Amino acid sequence: MQPFSVSIDNGIAELVFNQPPVNAFNCRTWADIAREIEGLGTDNRVRVIVIRAEGRGFCAGVDIKELAADGNLIVAVNKGNYDSFKAIHRNPKPVIVAVHGFVLGGGIGLCGAADIVVASECATFGVPEVDRGAMGGGAHLQRLFPVQKVRHMYFTGEPINATEAWRLGAVERVVKREDLREAALQIARTIAAKSPAMISLAKEALNGIEDGNLEDKYRWEQGFTLEAYRSLDSQEARDSFIEKRDARFNG
Repeated sequence: MQPFSVSIDNGIAELVFNQPPVNAFNCRTWADIAREIEGLGTDNRVRVIVIRAEGRGFCAGVDIKELAADGNLIVAVNKGNYDSFKAIHRNPKPVIVAVHGFVLGGGIGLCGAADIVVASECATFGVPEVDRGAMGGGAHLQRLFPVQKVRHMYFTGEPINATEAWRLGAVERVVKREDLREAALQIARTIAAKSPAMISLAKEALNGIEDGNLEDKYRWEQGFTLEAYRSLDSQEARDSFIEKRDARFNG
């Protein structure tokens, strides 16, 4: 089974994750996702991109088992994440992300880079990075939620549900799980019916007036991810997660 599939119909491209059990991707797949999204952005058949998932949840981020086996792969993982999020944020086409179940780690980055997010009632958003011995995702999380909410989520690891995400303005619409795809496609159809040239200009203009440079802020964060991975506590966090036991930190 391929970790994701792509289809194009009436100007709408759908990229669908399907990597059981939790849509967590290794460094190679993240690189493939980035290339696919970039390619859709230059495809004249495509006017809008929708990203969604099959399975238990939208995306659990990176493959912790891969990193637990070889921490040096964090460089390749970082690049794959960076390129994927940038491919969405800087894409000339609007990108709609439709989420259900867990939205964690790299899943947060995908949402935070997107233009529009729709969610099922069962969706939860979280950043368990600290508990996994890593950093990253704060820049994109802060594009979704207020500063203090981001810090509470980051420091505690506690997630928030779709209703709270909608209240805070991160989510455009909350629907039943069975209605999620249609809700995303409905918005996509509205956008696809408009002038592609005008929509492309609108996205470039809106990106240009954002506060700061999202990619530069995320690159800053990734430097701390590399620093974190050099610590013994980082390895212990990953080992304890894989072994399903309480972590024993050095203090």
